[in-house]
Amino acid sequence: MSEIRYVRGDATAPSAKGVKVIAHVCNDLGGWGKGFVLALSRRWPEPEAAYRAWHRDRASNDFALGAVQFVQVEPYVWVANMIGQRGMRTGSKGAPVRYEAIGTALGRVADRAAGLEASVHMPRIGCGLAGGKWSRVEPLISDRLARRGVPVTVYDHGDAA
Repeated sequence: MSEIRYVRGDATAPSAKGVKVIAHVCNDLGGWGKGFVLALSRRWPEPEAAYRAWHRDRASNDFALGAVQFVQVEPYVWVANMIGQRGMRTGSKGAPVRYEAIGTALGRVADRAAGLEASVHMPRIGCGLAGGKWSRVEPLISDRLARRGVPVTVYDHGDAA
C-alpha cells in the first residue's frame, strides 16, 4: 500500500520519474474555463479540446458522471479528465461535487495507471469550484489508488495550505 504524498507546487509539472497521470475533476455540462483547468490549458491545448469534443459528442460516447477521458500530452504524461461534478454552481441541491462519481473515476484512473506503471498527480480534486470536502475525497484516493499501490502526489499551490 502506498501513502498519499503532499507537496507544495504545480500539479501540471509533476516532479517524478516515469509515466505520470495528472488527474482532475470536470463538470458534466461541458464547461471548461475556471479553476485548475486554466493551468492545464496554459500548458497543453489537448485536454480542453478533447474534453469539449467528448462533451459535444456525448450522445454517442461514455460522457457521464464517473467517466474518465485520458489525453496524452507528452510522451510520459497523460491528463485524466474525470467527470465528478454535476453542474457548476452550489444551489438548492448542494455543492456540484459528486463523491460517488469521483470514486468511480478514480478506480478507472487506478486501472490505467497500473497498466502504464504510472504515478498519479493531482490538486485537491473536487474541493475547489466543485465545493467538496477533502475529508471526503482523501479516503476515496486512499481506497481507489494508494491501497492498490499506485503512487499518488497531491499538490497544494502557493503559500497557503
